[in-house]
Amino acid sequence: MTQDDALRSFEKTLRNALQWMDEAAAHAKAKSFEVDVLAQARLAPDQFCFVQQVQGACDQAKYAAAYLGGKPPPSHPDTEKTFDELRQRIRKCLDFVGTVKASDLAGAEERKVAPGWLGGKWLRGDDYLVHVAIPNFFFHATMAYAILRHNGVELGKMDYIGGLPTKDG
Repeated sequence: MTQDDALRSFEKTLRNALQWMDEAAAHAKAKSFEVDVLAQARLAPDQFCFVQQVQGACDQAKYAAAYLGGKPPPSHPDTEKTFDELRQRIRKCLDFVGTVKASDLAGAEERKVAPGWLGGKWLRGDDYLVHVAIPNFFFHATMAYAILRHNGVELGKMDYIGGLPTKDG
């Protein structure tokens, strides 16, 4: 998987998450409760809630795009509390990731990636993508999906995977 493939996969999954949230809103309406109750839902008491899972997925996507594309990452303070605010966060993230073109990723596998949390250490761009960005992005996206599913939102595997670029014949 190339860096461009990874970013496109992150974009697709974030667009799918917007659809999961639409399904959650429809579910809440059908069951007569406010959808934003699900914003604080979690699978376990010591696990991040839905809001934090979405924030985490967005952060992994934007930092991967920034680090690998040689751009400064945008700042998105973790202030979201509602589904509408989370939708805005996802759209901002998608807008930023969309600014990183394949040409920006030339040489990204060799780029030095040194997030502050590494305490002065660094990773090559390809190692950052494989060992940090991809697993963390899909962990948070999967947990967000699972929280909604656990709370009765009728989502299936194809809601997670999304549309397929099939060809005729």
